[in-house]
Amino acid sequence: MSSRADALADPFADPFADPFADARKVADAVLYEGYVLYPYRASSRKNQVRWQFGVVAPRAYAETDPGEDWVSQTETLVEAGTDARLDVRVRFLGVCQREVTDAEGRPVAELEVGGRLYTAWDEAVEDEVNLVQVDLASLLMGERELAIDRDGGEETEDLRDDAGELAGRVVRRRRPLSAVLRLSAQAVPGDHPVVRLQARVENHTPWEPRATPVSRDDVCRQSMAAVHTLLAVRGGAFVSLADPPEWAGPAAAACTNRHTWPVLIGAEGQRAVVLSSPVILSDYPEIAPESPGDMFDATEIDEILALRVLTLTDQEKREARSTDPRAAAIIDRVDAMGPEVFESLHGAVRSLRSGGPFEAAPYDPVPEAAAPEGAGAGVSWWTPEAEAEVDPFGDRVWVDGVAVGRGTPVVLRPSRRADAHDLFLSGMAATVQAVFQDVDGNTQVAVSVLDDDGTEVQLGHGRYLFFFPDEIEPTEARP
Repeated sequence: MSSRADALADPFADPFADPFADARKVADAVLYEGYVLYPYRASSRKNQVRWQFGVVAPRAYAETDPGEDWVSQTETLVEAGTDARLDVRVRFLGVCQREVTDAEGRPVAELEVGGRLYTAWDEAVEDEVNLVQVDLASLLMGERELAIDRDGGEETEDLRDDAGELAGRVVRRRRPLSAVLRLSAQAVPGDHPVVRLQARVENHTPWEPRATPVSRDDVCRQSMAAVHTLLAVRGGAFVSLADPPEWAGPAAAACTNRHTWPVLIGAEGQRAVVLSSPVILSDYPEIAPESPGDMFDATEIDEILALRVLTLTDQEKREARSTDPRAAAIIDRVDAMGPEVFESLHGAVRSLRSGGPFEAAPYDPVPEAAAPEGAGAGVSWWTPEAEAEVDPFGDRVWVDGVAVGRGTPVVLRPSRRADAHDLFLSGMAATVQAVFQDVDGNTQVAVSVLDDDGTEVQLGHGRYLFFFPDEIEPTEARP
């Protein structure tokens, strides 16, 4: 077991190395989540509504529209030494309007010139700001502020036909942006030296009231999209907000995060880097090693999306390539994928990962003498002979001295690598329906939630919710 001194040691051997290098792949996936979706064409209905995650709009506009916000706020906990230092990186996409006009200057949705198709679209421009080597002690004394100011501009590209005549133009416009990053810290009272760290991004870009309603696209052109924050600490360690230790529970619950979700990132068990994402993630997210590249839809399966791309007609692929250079890269990559790549994407199996440093000790099944006759809770069932002795609906497992099995009333206490759905069930009453053992020898308890309108339907289809034994709390003793 590592000591607290080990946890607070500087995990970055090179003081000049980028502390966020290992987080880059996941952060890039967050940056472009939903940017352009299959079939990757501007004309597709699903690509008509853009910028779904992490949009920080101008304050003057957001205060008139409850659907938008002008703040992205991250709060997390740091176990800090006296010399702790922070690196902070805020990343986002700026929105560049790409307009296509004909020779007379009239805007058009698309234009073909010299055999090439040009499409109107809002492009993304990657942007970031950094604060490095910030003394945590100085933040306890006062707020640190960093201005994020970007000038607007316009670029025009003439489009000429094969005869050299002007056939149209591509006009790219960036609007000015004025924002600020505020960094502050506050000591948390208690026996542990813990600091609540706040990183707040605010959009103060001027917004003039309009006489007519404006489109959301117009608002986004003066907004920051896909805003996310990376935090690294030297001489300290972050505390998981998804699964805090018992002593940090109240302090973790008091953290206020607006439109962002901070998680630990890096190798399992490391606590030096946090990614605060507008997309809900679990601690230690990672990109599947089989993935050959981003599809801008991390909720989808790469193999399915790649196969769908192969079904596009040549004309559809041509339009996708003209929509965005990143969409073109997806089409080209899939077209060049060989059988070995598809084989690697199909049927990849990884065994269940352990709970890392928070993993509980293995659970001993209820001895056969105490279990119902014929129950075999401790039998490995991956052989046909042994499987016949297993009865999930009769087996029991010890939890806090109680033989838990079908019918046992419990309260749910999700922990480990619980996702957002599990966390919503925390503290709810449930009934155990069965006790299962998976192929890795882990015991899992199937439950149904009380006072849930969907429980009857789930039970009718044999559907349950599954928790580890240390995630349930028996509410009455059973012999």
